Amino acid sequence: MIEVAAKLTRGPVFLAGEVLECIITFTNPMSMRSTSASSEMLAWSSAQIHCQFSASEHRVILPPSEDSRHDAQAENETVFVPNRGERGQCILSTPPKILFCDLRLDPGETKSYSYCETVPVDGPPSFKGQSVKYVYKLTVGCQRVNSPIRLLRVPFRVLIVQGLENYLFPADEDVAPSNPFLEEEGNTKKESRLVELATEMLSASSRRSLHLFNITNTRGKVGKFCIFKTVYKIGEDIVGTFDFSEGDIPCLQYIVSLQTEENIQEAFQRRPGQAVSLVTHARCQESCLHTAKTHFSLPIPLTAPPEFSTNIVSLSWRLHFEFVTSRQPVDPPIVPENETEVIVLSGAEHIEVDTFSWDLPVKVLPTNPVLASYGLQFSSSNSISI
Repeated sequence: MIEVAAKLTRGPVFLAGEVLECIITFTNPMSMRSTSASSEMLAWSSAQIHCQFSASEHRVILPPSEDSRHDAQAENETVFVPNRGERGQCILSTPPKILFCDLRLDPGETKSYSYCETVPVDGPPSFKGQSVKYVYKLTVGCQRVNSPIRLLRVPFRVLIVQGLENYLFPADEDVAPSNPFLEEEGNTKKESRLVELATEMLSASSRRSLHLFNITNTRGKVGKFCIFKTVYKIGEDIVGTFDFSEGDIPCLQYIVSLQTEENIQEAFQRRPGQAVSLVTHARCQESCLHTAKTHFSLPIPLTAPPEFSTNIVSLSWRLHFEFVTSRQPVDPPIVPENETEVIVLSGAEHIEVDTFSWDLPVKVLPTNPVLASYGLQFSSSNSISI
């Protein structure tokens, strides 16, 4: 038996264009003192990155597969197909890299190999929606002589920063390390610079820019809404304030929901004009009668997908507001001065109300991949025994 373990060195989240590094370890777990101990052999091992696309057939017309190979290969074949047995289509893959041929491991011996590959910049971001899924995996294939191929898969997440693909590092560019007292290899320098450049671009895009909105319905002015910016990064909080002090119409309650809209492009819709898929990521509800000013704070989960668009699906973000207003003025309770007895105040039993809603589009961008990795549930390593 041979134990095969793969671990992504930096974590499970990468920017498109970054170099992914994985350490793949092969171990013969038998003790040298065991009477049944013997050397173990592997014929070969290869590694490859691929992106698997799958969709709900009830909502999406699947495009024809661009891969002429069969996704499911017979187990006794020696063809390395990373997405064998997986649902959907392989829409993107890197060239396979051979780790070794004819590996011999004595009892207790371990050998490790480093696999490095640039995450493709021409693919979609990782996304698991209600209609469409894009999943990235690193697959390690290995085979004994006259035995079926075994596959070890390590899923990871890909974030795409628009415009980053246009920045090319010259081959002879001497990129200064972030710490001048540390010596770094060339690939590490460029990877560090790529993340720094992406962080700078995202920070510039999501700077504060005050926006004010008047809240009105058919009967008059309800209040004002203030939001400090409309472009955010995943992991940030969306903070907004309400001012009802200048309103003519009493607001009894408001609800704010942070939502994503998953929209299938028209050419791939199963039914013409089908509705978009909505997902609520955060929600705030408050009763605000006789409230002059109030605010809300909605966190954008680190696991949430940034906005993107492909030829099949687009994802956008919005704040969905719902207001409940009174049709008649509602007088505030009055407490007499110098009152010594206990007074019980109760609200009106019946109030005629109006309801209306409003949608405010917001942009949600990626964040630093190291920060994004803290919110993921899956591990950056996996192992099998063969």
